[in-house]
Amino acid sequence: MPIYSGDYMKKIIILVISIILFYMLLGHVSSYVIPADAIRVRVIANSNSDYDQEIKNKVKSNLQYKMYDLLKNTKGIEEAREVINDNLSSIDDIVTSTLKKYELDHQINYGLNYFPSKEYKGVVYDEGYYESLVITIGAGKGDNWWCVLFPPLCLLEATDATSVEYTSYVKELMDKYL
Repeated sequence: MPIYSGDYMKKIIILVISIILFYMLLGHVSSYVIPADAIRVRVIANSNSDYDQEIKNKVKSNLQYKMYDLLKNTKGIEEAREVINDNLSSIDDIVTSTLKKYELDHQINYGLNYFPSKEYKGVVYDEGYYESLVITIGAGKGDNWWCVLFPPLCLLEATDATSVEYTSYVKELMDKYL
């Protein structure tokens, strides 16, 4: 077994500690704050059963298409608010027609709504009250789906466009090799 000099071992230890510290700091940097001038959308399932989660996803998909059509040409947050407020009844119609065959009721609330902290793809989204459109299906006891409605980040999915994903190249390399 080869014997390494003290200087070589010190360099190895410093390198390992540096990598660990860098990786730990990178984890703290991945907190993301939704801008104050954003509007979120959230669909809360009746329960966590596979059946109810599937229904939530149908509501989500139909809602995404509707919201894309409504907001695709908006130029700012004030215009987006106006469009949402002016179309709450048609948004309700989409949700009602989606849920009709499942005989589930729902509630729609547009305003300041509470969002718990959420980690998604390594990014932590802070808890708090956010301007949002919230659709609660049935008892609203299940997992939810949410995204940023304006600016229309989640609406890109509805158009089959290239999806937006926030990543860190350095973190990916470290995950791959560590």
